[in-house]
Amino acid sequence: MSFGEVYKRYRHVLRQFIKFGMVGAAGVAVNMLVAILMNKANGGTVNAQRVLFAIPGTEFNFRYTSLVWIVAFVVANIFNFQLNRTWTFRGTAKAPWFHEFWPFLAVGSAAAFLGLFIKIGFTNPTSPLYLPSPWFHEDTGLHSREYWAQLLTIFITMPINFAANKLWTFRHVRRRYAREQQEVNG
Repeated sequence: MSFGEVYKRYRHVLRQFIKFGMVGAAGVAVNMLVAILMNKANGGTVNAQRVLFAIPGTEFNFRYTSLVWIVAFVVANIFNFQLNRTWTFRGTAKAPWFHEFWPFLAVGSAAAFLGLFIKIGFTNPTSPLYLPSPWFHEDTGLHSREYWAQLLTIFITMPINFAANKLWTFRHVRRRYAREQQEVNG
């Protein structure tokens, strides 16, 4: 099969992937804006490793950097879902908003859960993934380890989000809903 034939065959998927990437880029901006605002409210990225509470029954702590990851994910996830629903995967046979949102949130949460450990690896000095000094540091600005960890983790988890959301949220869920509606309407 020639490149032209492959392109014609998968043009629709490629267009969706590009749109998903554009929405993702906007979502990255939303995510980073939330991270910046939260870190500024906490006195800057120098305080990102501040312990918020110990995790019961373990030697581990929940740090501010993890809270930033979670809150920024939730805000960006809702933003991305709405934009992907209305633009990237805008097929005519949509399921109700919450029928599509919960699977989208589940997929995003799975990727975010994995991403949380990746981000911790980038910011934990004992990790082999730790972003090295002197280029990366805990101060603000272009070299902020906190912001680079946030950004790199988003890019690492993005392909998981695309594949799972395309196949499950915006294809399987919509098809199932359309079948259910057909059965109801006879």
